[in-house]
Amino acid sequence: MTNNINIASYPNIRMRRNRKSDWSRRLVKENQISVNDLILPIFVTDSDNKTPITSMPGVYRIPVNEVVAIVQEAKELGLPAIALFPETNNSLKDENGSEALNEENIVCRATRLIKDNIKDIGIITDVALDPYTSHGHDGIIKNNEILNDETLSILCKQAIIQAKAGSDIIAPSDMMDGRVQAIRTELDNYGFKNTQIMSYAAKYASCFYGPFRNAIGSETNLSSKSKKSYQMDFSNSDEALREVSLDITEGADMVMVKPGMPYLDIIYRIKSTFKMPTYAYQVSGEYSMIMSAVNNKYIDKDKAIIESLTCFKRAGANGILSYFAIEAAKLINKGWFNAKWKS
Repeated sequence: MTNNINIASYPNIRMRRNRKSDWSRRLVKENQISVNDLILPIFVTDSDNKTPITSMPGVYRIPVNEVVAIVQEAKELGLPAIALFPETNNSLKDENGSEALNEENIVCRATRLIKDNIKDIGIITDVALDPYTSHGHDGIIKNNEILNDETLSILCKQAIIQAKAGSDIIAPSDMMDGRVQAIRTELDNYGFKNTQIMSYAAKYASCFYGPFRNAIGSETNLSSKSKKSYQMDFSNSDEALREVSLDITEGADMVMVKPGMPYLDIIYRIKSTFKMPTYAYQVSGEYSMIMSAVNNKYIDKDKAIIESLTCFKRAGANGILSYFAIEAAKLINKGWFNAKWKS
């Protein structure tokens, strides 16, 4: 008997053996996307008609009175939650984002309408001022500085009116220091102890938000101004761990990484370090890049949807906010994994 054979190398080990057939590949699959992983972002508007978002082919701004139908479809497909984002009319915007505190704003009306008509689907609402400010920033400005502490008080009031409207998950995306603790304290003081917080804990200053800003109408307000004084530098990863650690300590129930695919390493580090419910946002720019390639017939749309979403699961994400959520759910429910992904 020879004792110097390395049994952990070729030809003893042939990695291709487990890949030889569809049934075998399915048997050893490590990660698979399901409808339980999907959250649908919905743009809501006060316009009377559904309007296409030119920078996001296939995505629309939905009138408040039509949002129930979209959410009902999401529920029937098995999605656990949706997220609401408003297109605010410029006439309602001011320097302090006052419309964010209007109990009759788009998000509050849409939330109440959904709650009155549909049960057992989570509603996530975004806490930030950028859809409501005339300057397009997420906070109050004085002498060209984004004021952190002064902004917190407004964010807390915004969170409370959303919770009163029926929001299940408050999602602060503003990146102000201390906002999770401030919002958690305020929610508890108002009796919303069971309202969850999904913190945009690692939100990077990214060019991939462009189509989103176009969708909510803040693109022209922000213009060429930068959010780098409060959103993270895309060069950094250790900083993301510090941000997440702080938000967990302050009371976050879940944390999010935004954008998604260019930051899979961040998702992996956060999940590995904190073992915390971790979410990814496949943002508008990621969606639009895929759709551009699809529309030019460079890639297969269905395969691109499933592959891109599965990457988030592989990195450790518990769920993904994606504009492909409805299409992905339909593919999954039709048995797509067993029928199509064989080539």
